[in-house]
Amino acid sequence: MTDWKSEWKPLVWIAAGFLFIYFLPVGWARFDNAVMESLELAKWYAQEHVILCLLPAFFIAGAIAVFVSQTAVMKYLGPGANKVVAYSVASVSGSILAVCSCTVLPLFAGIKRMGAGLGPATAFLYSGPAINILAIILTARILGLELGIARAVGAIVFGIVIGLLMHFFFRKEEREKAEAAEMAITPEESRPLWQNVVFLALLIAILVFATWGRPEATSGVWYAIYSVKWILTAVSAAGLGVVLVYVIGFTWWKVVAAAVPVAALAFGFPQYPQLAFVAGIVGLSVIASTDKGEGSDWFDASWGFAKQILPLLLIGVLVAGLLLGRPGEQGLIPEEWVAAAVGGNSLQSNLFASVAGAFMYFATLTEVPIVQGLLGAGMGKGPALALLLAGPALSLPNMLVIRSVIGTRKTAVFVGLVVVMSTITGLVFGLFVE
Repeated sequence: MTDWKSEWKPLVWIAAGFLFIYFLPVGWARFDNAVMESLELAKWYAQEHVILCLLPAFFIAGAIAVFVSQTAVMKYLGPGANKVVAYSVASVSGSILAVCSCTVLPLFAGIKRMGAGLGPATAFLYSGPAINILAIILTARILGLELGIARAVGAIVFGIVIGLLMHFFFRKEEREKAEAAEMAITPEESRPLWQNVVFLALLIAILVFATWGRPEATSGVWYAIYSVKWILTAVSAAGLGVVLVYVIGFTWWKVVAAAVPVAALAFGFPQYPQLAFVAGIVGLSVIASTDKGEGSDWFDASWGFAKQILPLLLIGVLVAGLLLGRPGEQGLIPEEWVAAAVGGNSLQSNLFASVAGAFMYFATLTEVPIVQGLLGAGMGKGPALALLLAGPALSLPNMLVIRSVIGTRKTAVFVGLVVVMSTITGLVFGLFVE
């Protein structure tokens, strides 16, 4: 006889799944278009961000977890670290990386696992996508100097204030971690600090140059770097190969063997740099995973971050595309609703801009043309700033991964702080400029 006391939950799930499929509005033009937009966004994300952004970020996060000593992390970013040093390092690191809200996640998970305090870690989490020097310059040139300056100042202040508030709200846990860290036995450094710095700097250089976006102007420093971005990426990769042999201890002929197909694809198919990049990632993975020393630990840590983060990002991107579509396209939520909700400079319009920005996914630099279009549709400058402060730092995929790293409660507080501070800042800014 069936025991329905233990079987009612599966029955509810089965019934809910059936009803969901039964009532799917297939054939409704907006729904069909939203499904296509969801798939298009996921396809675009896979083509533009996974290979060039996320895969290098996973290796950087793995390197932090394996090669960076816990002593160094605790000294500069730990719960008991000097606050001025900790938050300065976290904010500056974010501005140098200039990554999007998803690419920063493996790096955040890496420093958090190594013992970074919640405050500095969340300051880094916010500053990485928000304090993007190129994006701020683009904002000033396209949206106006006042919005550019307000975004720069707001992003820097936000990173520090949000980190300090996160530390304050969870100070009891942070105090316990600091006390435990003082009692823990710290392992000795396996190699000089400068060698690890060079190793990580080369990995970061590959990530930064490979993802360097095309600026609006066709002259100047930013365009000069863009025009030689793949040369700089190749030089950084060559330097990494030398470090892998002489610092990490990989066998030289394996590194050379992995570099040959990379060079062949780079010269044979220069119009498809992703091919050479993928070959490099595969080669590095094979060498690291078969290494009998630290290399295998590095690969295991990187793969661990990938398993934790990639599925959640995929789900988040699909849902974001279904609801909001791609930039310039529509999902289930009509663009007219968004434009109407962010007009003027009311509390409601700023709050809506902050919440909408927090859930949307913005690739690096795409927020500027989106805001430009919304300003043309009647968006107020206050809500525009609110969206610029909340949007690049958060997204639905980003939130799902943050929750898996620090838990639901801390994630809710972090998201709430970003939304509330963006709303207030946008409202105050709007009062001065409108």
